[in-house]
Amino acid sequence: MNQILCRPFLQTVLVSSVVSISFACTAADESSESLPEVRIGIIGLDTSHVLRFTELFNADEQIPELAGCRVVAAYPKGSPDIESSVSRVPGYIEQIKSMGVEIVPSIEVLIDKVDAVLLETNDGRPHLRQALPVLKAGKPMFIDKPMAGSLVDVIAIFDAAKHYKTPIFSTSALRFGKGTLEVHGGSIGKVLGCDTFGPCSLEKTHPDLFWYGIHGVEALFTVMGTGCQTVTRTHTADTDFVVGVWEQNRVGSFRGMRAGAQQFGGMAFGTTGNQTVGSYEGYQPLVIGIAEFFRSGKPPTSEDETIEIFAFMEAADVSKQRGGVPVSIPEYINRARQQAEKKRTW
Repeated sequence: MNQILCRPFLQTVLVSSVVSISFACTAADESSESLPEVRIGIIGLDTSHVLRFTELFNADEQIPELAGCRVVAAYPKGSPDIESSVSRVPGYIEQIKSMGVEIVPSIEVLIDKVDAVLLETNDGRPHLRQALPVLKAGKPMFIDKPMAGSLVDVIAIFDAAKHYKTPIFSTSALRFGKGTLEVHGGSIGKVLGCDTFGPCSLEKTHPDLFWYGIHGVEALFTVMGTGCQTVTRTHTADTDFVVGVWEQNRVGSFRGMRAGAQQFGGMAFGTTGNQTVGSYEGYQPLVIGIAEFFRSGKPPTSEDETIEIFAFMEAADVSKQRGGVPVSIPEYINRARQQAEKKRTW
């Protein structure tokens, strides 16, 4: 079976390079016969994403953008102290096996069988430990949300990826919504501000927005980009309202909901018009982006933006604890970088 990329090229990829988001995968313009085959492995079978992604990758009639990409092996271990994760694993093992995926006993065995990896463990806390052997082996990796259980671990994962010269990325499917990408591409001129909203269930083992609020926050940053300076949070039992102030006096907000209609959406405000953003349009656009990344080694979003997203969410907890006062994002990231240095084992 052909390898995903020639190794010298793969090792020249800069994980931190900024890459414009594209709706279309370049593979769509090529015949399936000309595309290299990509054997994909999964770590963690405790999220419904593994079923939806595998259904697309392993379909009898694949869409052209996914031709040659196939999930071939999975390591199932989930999160022992998160009930929703524990209860899902047995059923998901059986469903994933029915799609032709081999269940393997360890991450090390998985790595030997695949060209690229989907890190899908629902719990972000073990992601650094799970990611390190994949990075060391030089296998391109997509890390599902949340990328880690803390901003410090997010930075440590990126640092390890750069050390091992292995490309990675992490994002929500909401980054690929049509309206969101249109605004990102300039459809309303310069973006002056954006308000997004979405479900925001909480998980006590993670910072509040990491577990589900991350989706709406991802859409917000896709539109606003980097440069958030401060974050302020208002919290009630049913709602979180988080406001960021960006450079050049731009303002963006995320409303996280735990009551009422659980929908995703938002509005972006620009110099030439306003446009709805933040819609969820299924997993196919994200999976196409993952396939393109596995072939090219070029992530569809930057390291800096991903780090800022997690700083925004984690600093929102600090604002909540301090009664809603603004928290500096650059200062928060700098402190986290210093702590991440202490985690280096490579």
